[in-house]
Amino acid sequence: METPTIELRNLKVQDYKELKVSMIKSYSGMPEDYWSEAEIKTLVKKFPDGQFCIVIDNKIAGCALSIIVDYEKFDENHTYDDIIGGDNFSTHSKNGDVLYGIDVFIHPEYRGKRLGRRLYEARKELCEQLNLKSIVFGGRIPNFAKYANELTPKKYIEKVKLQEIHDPVLSFQLSNDFHVKKVIKGYLSGDHESKEYAVLMEWNNIYYTKPQKLIESTKTVVRLGLVQWQMRLFKDFDALVSQIEFFVDAVSDYQSDFILFPELFNAPLMAEFNHLNEAEAIRGLSTYTERLLEVFTDFAINYNINIITGSMPQVIGEHMYNVGFLCRRDGSYERYEKLHITPAEESAWGMKGGTKLQTFDTDCGKIGVLICYDVEFPELPRLLAEEGMNILFVPFMTDTQNGYSRVRICAQSRAVENECYVAIAGSVGNLPKVNNMDIQYAQSAVLTPSDFAFPVNGVKAEATPNTESTLLADVDLDLLKELHNFGSVRNLKDRRKDLYTIKLKK
Repeated sequence: METPTIELRNLKVQDYKELKVSMIKSYSGMPEDYWSEAEIKTLVKKFPDGQFCIVIDNKIAGCALSIIVDYEKFDENHTYDDIIGGDNFSTHSKNGDVLYGIDVFIHPEYRGKRLGRRLYEARKELCEQLNLKSIVFGGRIPNFAKYANELTPKKYIEKVKLQEIHDPVLSFQLSNDFHVKKVIKGYLSGDHESKEYAVLMEWNNIYYTKPQKLIESTKTVVRLGLVQWQMRLFKDFDALVSQIEFFVDAVSDYQSDFILFPELFNAPLMAEFNHLNEAEAIRGLSTYTERLLEVFTDFAINYNINIITGSMPQVIGEHMYNVGFLCRRDGSYERYEKLHITPAEESAWGMKGGTKLQTFDTDCGKIGVLICYDVEFPELPRLLAEEGMNILFVPFMTDTQNGYSRVRICAQSRAVENECYVAIAGSVGNLPKVNNMDIQYAQSAVLTPSDFAFPVNGVKAEATPNTESTLLADVDLDLLKELHNFGSVRNLKDRRKDLYTIKLKK
């Protein structure tokens, strides 16, 4: 009889077919809850080292999936959904300090061969290699339902520890040097065998060395600077750049972490193309976009500030897009796109909507940027919130007060719905000699959720309407964490995911 070959290795996307077979067999209590191929692809892409499998004769015999989290961001009473951050695993952070186990299973055919121990040892070794503080996970207690009428979860755990009761999950974890941190109620919806209880388990890495931080890497109180830009004609490109630098210099003097410019703030440069039709003129304006990106990138470094450049037209291939850039103070930058184009932008300029929605990592946590009309679509900020966004920046351009009101009211709603701060910045004044850009109306503002820790009207600060100015405001990210866990209402936690969900198409 041939001895089977056993291989412990990292999971690959091409393993999914065999993995699915193993999952369905393993999840006998919840056979429909296996991981989708898209979820496995995302895990392998985000954290390939953290996904282990055991292969026996080309069959997946067992698997352990994990992510890295910044554990301080989570309440000890978190749920499974809280910790994984949705099907895009938005809570995974390469800068986190805890390896969080999100699944371990062994195919029934291969149980009793100590394969689970191999997977746990691989996790421990990875934890040590990455210098993580510990391994944490919420462990099911599948035999608890048999004793729930006579034992509390605490008594049940005590009896399992004393080996008076055998629990296939908890008994195994205790024998692998994991200790009980606490019991969590309502951890995994639909886990009837455990009565939806879970035991929060931890294994401490004795070799962990806390990294020395000379400077705090992620700030909790963040200073925002908003530019309420006056539309005016400029002599040339250099004159526009001088005005940009004036605001960057002024705001950075107050040690601001971010500065936000409005949508299409560079429209005055379109005056030189006013002899062309509107579609040709906006394409003329797009020739300045690359030069402005270079300017903003240099200013971000020189003035030590993260710059959100508002938006500018950009031609890609045959199409015109409305785009902007996050220029970080470390010299890196990323691009964002306006996804929803207004009827006027389409008819006058021939603009196309972008296709990419994402959050951005900064030294002040995760942020999102939506350009003007995009904030009127509540699905977009909700998807960003599920990725961990704390601050949403909205550069806008509106010509009338009712257009401005649409942006303002929707932005304030997004702050409440998604438990985040929303900063909106627009342009003011008149712009003669530029078609389709005649008048501007704006009142820039920093908007907040509505609860006791925040202003009663949900407005942290706002500029004087229709006057060129800067607006400075501090926002406390820890207040968002408190709101999420202990607010009067908890909009994100209280969603009925059993009735509805929204997902970004991939």
